[in-house]
Amino acid sequence: MRSPLAEFLRARRQLVSPDEVGLPSDHDRRRTPGLRRDDVALLAGVSVNYYTRLEQGRERRPSDQVLDALARVFHLDAEAAEYLHQLARTRARRCGVDGEDEQVTPHVLRLLDSWDHGPAHVLNRRTDVLAQNALMVALFEGLEHTDNVVRMLFLDPAAKGFWTAWEQEAHRVVAHLRAVVGADHEDPSLLELVEELSEESEDFQQMWARHDVRYRRGDAIPFRHPLVGDLILWQEAFSVDSAPGQRLITMQAEPGSPSEEALAKLGAMRA
Repeated sequence: MRSPLAEFLRARRQLVSPDEVGLPSDHDRRRTPGLRRDDVALLAGVSVNYYTRLEQGRERRPSDQVLDALARVFHLDAEAAEYLHQLARTRARRCGVDGEDEQVTPHVLRLLDSWDHGPAHVLNRRTDVLAQNALMVALFEGLEHTDNVVRMLFLDPAAKGFWTAWEQEAHRVVAHLRAVVGADHEDPSLLELVEELSEESEDFQQMWARHDVRYRRGDAIPFRHPLVGDLILWQEAFSVDSAPGQRLITMQAEPGSPSEEALAKLGAMRA
């Protein structure tokens, strides 16, 4: 079994075309997509044998200079480059077991309940929903798998109609899952989730195999709710420092917008 570092290198190599790095395409002689190992070695300034050991998981401690060179070859942004360094430096931590990230503290629950500007919920690193306010319940009411955001996106047949930019949102969520998991690749509950989704959703399998990495920022997410119609909500995430791995997710509509009216209508219907 390849190490996470080796899997990441192979996946990113296959996503870069020779044209992107100034090499001849040579399509007739290339049997695999993307760059060849010798292409990467040449561009990164390392031997083919050394890079091959990296991608086979036989060399696990590359220098920062080698990692920076590989990040340039693969056109990684700052987040993905940091993730590459993390894979090479961090040992897997024992996280997500024994309920250590499952309990939401009373003060966070009070904060959640007092948030009346829009939907809000608390997620752990696997995107399990640990707690939510009434508006979040109303927003997702009628959907399946509402106990886990990734399952809801990929396993509920209605999801592609509910998220009107479903593919974009799905890519973002999968890339964020990779980012927050980091090098904790031996978390058994995460492995079970990934295995389940890979078996039941070809879309998830393809997106996970890309090894995209992205920490979520403030995103505008469009929805089509069956009761109140189209609305756009801005999402922000806040780390819960007292419970590592937990995030408080809040959603708001622009003041005075049709989305704010739709959200108020949804809240009134829920009340």
